[in-house]
Order: sequence, then C-alpha cells, then structure tokens
Amino acid sequence: MSIQQKQLNIGLFGFGVVGEGLYKVLQQTASLNASITKVCIKHPEKKRNAPAELFTTDAEVLLNDPSINVIIELIDDADAAFYIVSRALKSGKAVVSANKKLIAEHLPELLALQKENKTPFLYEAGCCASIPVIRNLEEYYDNDLLQGVQGIVNGSTNYILTRIAEDGLSFAAALKLAQDEGFAESNPALDIEGIDAVNKLTLLLVHAYGIVSHPTELVHSGIHLLHAQDAVFAKEKQYEIKLVAQAKKLRSGKVAAFVLPQFITKENQLYNVKNEYNGVVIESGLADKQFFYGKGAGGFPTASAVLSDLSALRYGYKYEYKKKNSGLTAELTDDFYLRVYVSFDGLFQVRHELFERIEEWTSNDKRCSIVGIVHFSRLKSDWWKNNNTSLILYPDAILEKEEVEGLPAKQGLKNVLEHEIFA
Repeated sequence: MSIQQKQLNIGLFGFGVVGEGLYKVLQQTASLNASITKVCIKHPEKKRNAPAELFTTDAEVLLNDPSINVIIELIDDADAAFYIVSRALKSGKAVVSANKKLIAEHLPELLALQKENKTPFLYEAGCCASIPVIRNLEEYYDNDLLQGVQGIVNGSTNYILTRIAEDGLSFAAALKLAQDEGFAESNPALDIEGIDAVNKLTLLLVHAYGIVSHPTELVHSGIHLLHAQDAVFAKEKQYEIKLVAQAKKLRSGKVAAFVLPQFITKENQLYNVKNEYNGVVIESGLADKQFFYGKGAGGFPTASAVLSDLSALRYGYKYEYKKKNSGLTAELTDDFYLRVYVSFDGLFQVRHELFERIEEWTSNDKRCSIVGIVHFSRLKSDWWKNNNTSLILYPDAILEKEEVEGLPAKQGLKNVLEHEIFA
C-alpha cells in the first residue's frame, strides 16, 4: 500500500515553536488523516503542552517503530539531523525537514539516499518558510527557460536592515531588537554573516538549475560588515539595502551565483519587502518575472510549509530533480563582472588593480567609497572583508565581458588621487 493510501503516522523530532504548532494544527485537521505517534526531545525536564507519554529522548524509538511511516525533522543540530534523516530514508520512511543547514551540507548524500531507497524527502520549509519557491522551481520551471532567481531569503537580516533604514537605529541596536522580538538568535552569526542565506541558495540552485554545490563553494557575505555611512549613501541615492541571494544564467549557459548585500531600487519588487518577510523574484524567458512574497521567519509560517509537504505526501509527491536528472544541469562560473560600491577608511586601503573600472568616488572625514567594476574572481580573496571595509552590489550588478568592454576607458586609483589632491 502506497503512503498516500495510508494513515500518516508521524515521528516528530523537535517540539519547539514549529513542532508544537504543527502538533496543534494536526489535531484540528482530520482531513489530512495524519497524527503524531511519538515525539523525540532533547530536554525532558521542560514543560510541554501535550501528554507526557507522547515524548521520548531516544531517537531509536521513532526510527525503529514500523508503524511510523513519516519522520518530521525540526531540530537545529545538523549532524544529528543527518543521522536521523539517513536512518529514516534507509528504513523506507518518508521525511519532511526544515533544516536547510543539514540539506545544504549533505546534499549529494541525501540525493543518493532518496534515489537508492525510492523514498520521498521534502523540505519546502527549509528555504523561505511560507513561500512555496522550491516546488514552483521544481514543477513550474522544470524547463530550460529559467533566466534567474533573486531573493531576500533571510527574515532576520531583513528585519535588521528595515529597522536601520526606517528608524535610524545602529546595527547593534537593530540586532538587539531583532533578538528581543524573536527574529534573531542569541548567537546570530548564521543570519548576519550570510550563512543561512547561502545554505538556502544551495537548495535553490539544485532545483532551479540542477547544480549540486556546497555552501563553501559560493561567495557569500552578510550584513555584519556594513558601515553606518553605507546607510547614509543608500538614503541619498533612494536605495534600500537588502541581503540578496541570487543566481543568473549568463549568455554562455553557465550560472553566476552568490549571496551579497545589494542596493535595491524602487523598480525592483524586493524594494518593499520589509521586516521579517521574504521575497523571491523568478525570471523566465517566456513568463518574464514572477514575484513570491511571504513571511520567512517564525513558527507558524514554517509549520505551514511543513503541513504543505505532509499534504503532498498524501498524493505520492516527491522531488524529481528534473534539471539534474534530464541532462539540463548548468554549471557555475566565476567569469563575469560585478558593479560594486566599496567603502573603507582611507583611499590607500584598497588596491586600485582590483578594479577594472572606477566610476564614482567620495571622500570625507567620515568615510571613503568607490563605485566600480570588479571581476567576480576578485571576491574569492578576503580584501573586501578586512580592515573595516564593506562591499555592496549596485542595482543590476552582474555584467558580462561584452558589456564591460563596451564601457568607457578604465579609470584607476591614480585618477581618484589626482582628483582628491588637486580639486
């Protein structure tokens, strides 16, 4: 009997905000024909809003129970989660997860386990919580016409940037507020350093382009290096600063992919994505641009995505990884250019040869900045992360070789210095 014809007997790992919310929703959703059989928790001393006999601290109780046919994994330990998911898939149990770190760091192994055991592993909640972006990429954009994906995929950093822009808060004050509101962890490094966002980009790449990558292969940064003067510059230009994960197919057919702060104009749909919300723009050769918007942080949006995956299991749904398995897999490339804004403490701090062209510069007693074009490979070293330097992409930042060659002749740092000295 296939899983869609059965009662879904769930073994749940984790009973935090998402797990408890899911438990309550399932009690009220008889039509789904699903119920939680057992819950594995780490801290049995905590008070739970469910019967005590439902809980155990022994993972094997769930993994070895033949009546449990679905495992839902909602814990924050990626290594423990990999063990749980691996065991479940090998046992023929379908798995639903919200753990993007687990999936991003173990993607090749998880793809192999799904194929070997012919068992579904769904993780819509692992990307943008309430936004069904993975399933749309997998099903609606299962052809070779996808041009690009650009998104705000981390609600915590977007909340911080919104408070800086709208309330004039310092980074430290905005971070503290995000923590107080429950949008950022006490140790916020995963969010503010762009790690969470690049984990999510890894998931998007495999469904958008069939690219199997590891987060460490992708250039990424967060918002922790931004300077107060960057916000002043953005306001003067009428830009919003957003942390953007993006992938774009170039003329060569190869894909540019990275996570970096970016100036966003009013014409971009991401401009009005505020607070803890996420937004994703998908561009296709035929359908032009489509915009997905929804809450990207919080227990209920995540529980909503988990519930959607459970419902999909009723219909025998599983990811087919169509791009990867049909020969349409693209390849990542470093051979392109970016138009960037770089701010720093003094002009001699940045080596002029890093720039192909310098288009604009400012210098005052508070901060120096340059707007120019760099080859993407230059970002593989850490010059833009050191010595109180910050880097933000300009709007429409990605440039190909032909576009750069069509620009005016190169300006170097010598021109900048002459302007500063003799102006």
